[in-house]
Amino acid sequence: MPERSEIVIVGAGPAGIRAAQTLVAAGLHPIVLDENPRWGGQIYRQPPASAGFTRTKQTLYGFEAAKADAIHSTMAALLPQVDYRPETLVWACDPQRLHTMHGGREKPVPFTHLIIASGATDRVLPLPGWTLPGVYTLGGAQVALKAQGCAIGERVVFAGTGPLLYLVAYQYAKAGANVAAVLDTNRFVSQARATPRLLNQPATLAKGLYYVGWLRAHGVRIEHGVSLEGIDGTAGVRAIRWQRDGREHTLECSAVGLGFGLRPETQLADLAGCRFVFDDLNRCWLPERDAAGRSSQPGIYLAGDGAGIAGADAAELAGRRAALALLEDLEIAAPTMPGVPDAAVIEGKLASIRRFREGIEQAFALPKDPSAHWPDDMLVCRCEEVDARTLRDCVRHDGVTEINRLKALTRVGMGRCQGRMCGEAACHLLAEASGQTLVQVGRLRAQAPIKPIPIAPMLFDENVAAIPEEARDE
Repeated sequence: MPERSEIVIVGAGPAGIRAAQTLVAAGLHPIVLDENPRWGGQIYRQPPASAGFTRTKQTLYGFEAAKADAIHSTMAALLPQVDYRPETLVWACDPQRLHTMHGGREKPVPFTHLIIASGATDRVLPLPGWTLPGVYTLGGAQVALKAQGCAIGERVVFAGTGPLLYLVAYQYAKAGANVAAVLDTNRFVSQARATPRLLNQPATLAKGLYYVGWLRAHGVRIEHGVSLEGIDGTAGVRAIRWQRDGREHTLECSAVGLGFGLRPETQLADLAGCRFVFDDLNRCWLPERDAAGRSSQPGIYLAGDGAGIAGADAAELAGRRAALALLEDLEIAAPTMPGVPDAAVIEGKLASIRRFREGIEQAFALPKDPSAHWPDDMLVCRCEEVDARTLRDCVRHDGVTEINRLKALTRVGMGRCQGRMCGEAACHLLAEASGQTLVQVGRLRAQAPIKPIPIAPMLFDENVAAIPEEARDE
């Protein structure tokens, strides 16, 4: 092994923890950077370590309680052998150096080898009223329940599509929240047709069917095949409107959880210089990787949902496989771990999960041409207040056909979220307005910082030249 190898793992969810476990078993001591205050990632997010939070893991994670406990226990056992840094935001990447923010201070973290296990975020498609107070992503609604012990409203509607739609609705109803309805943009017959592929993971399919059955048995209204028309309100959410079979419906509510599946967090891989390719299954641009998780950049590995949505079980496998690839590249023998599959078995299991994922995408497909009916005055980029008319005019009058050119002319995706919320919507609108495909309009290139950071710590950081006192007064 080369001297002074510095191995860094970004993310302490299922992928990052299993990668760390494999490296520690081989005698290495990686740095683990975690944006959250406690390990587990989004799927196994832990509540705050306070005496006042008393919900059990069985209550928080349901069927996944045992898996959550295994992940949490594994990382707890690893703590003496890893450099774990919670509440640390990785906001940029240079060659062999990460830029992080922790405790209001900027700190560079050098690396020779990097495993990116950055996870996923909600796929957001806007609709009129989506910027009202009381509209949350499904992931945001889940964080409120798991980490804060509260619901997003007194009467909640969950709308969009994807397995997370039913899981979060189930978690809310199980916790005693008033779930008024679940509105799925996909028809039940489409989901039924996907069953043969979904049978690749029968236990996962059974859990999904249980969530739906439980919701129906407890009086939660479930509507399939809807077209979401808008969310009404002034100072907050008052109602949600949708159409089905040519008829318009309105349902009063105080909050909406909105989501259309998940989207990989790929910004860090982009800044690290990884090559990207359009993935038809995920319907987005993903960093290239081989079956072992190696990216196009030597020494950089990709694992978990940040490299392609496949779920928590696949993330654990991919994290372990990426760590094995790293060990192989360092010419370190793979550790013997009782009950743990080897590289070949892991790759076979990941291939099976991908077939299941094909069924998920068939059952919960995105709405076709989602931007076609967006009104001109609807905000697409809330950070920069760019509406649909501005984007369409840029296509009509300036002949824009590429997403980064659209960004340069309109500032869409230049705000605090750096396109994480609006980027995909802008791509859909550009494709529809210019008569192109998502592949043809290209991908929104990442820029640092990939998430909002405060400016003051950067100005007064010990690594930055001191600012004259008279300039500070200004």
